[in-house]
Amino acid sequence: MRARERQGRIYAAAAAAMIVVVGVLVMCLSTTRQEQIALALTGGDASRAPPLLRRYGCAGCHNIPGIPGADGLVGPPLGDLRQRVFIAGKLPNTADNLVKWIVAPTSIHPASAMPNTGVSESEARDIAAYLYRR
Repeated sequence: MRARERQGRIYAAAAAAMIVVVGVLVMCLSTTRQEQIALALTGGDASRAPPLLRRYGCAGCHNIPGIPGADGLVGPPLGDLRQRVFIAGKLPNTADNLVKWIVAPTSIHPASAMPNTGVSESEARDIAAYLYRR
């Protein structure tokens, strides 16, 4: 009887370990998939965005998940941006529109509180990829 109990516990422990491994693999695959989608949509590299978000002051005005200290309350929070219908309350949420908005917000909405920061188009694509992958 004790041998069967031990064997049952071993099987239960192995099953629990497999569940954890599968869960980790699913998380890795979904993150990779999100990054692939963001790359396809924007042509940018999300891994280059964190220092850009700090350098250009985005983190001072916006709450940006994954960016330490990005807890600003001036602009809208940028988590789940890919799920939103509009950018700046008026542009359809597309990668090209997001890049245009990041590069020159006042050309789209002259009274916007978001300043033109000097972000280049390629840097804006990296930032857009970061925001769309989350």
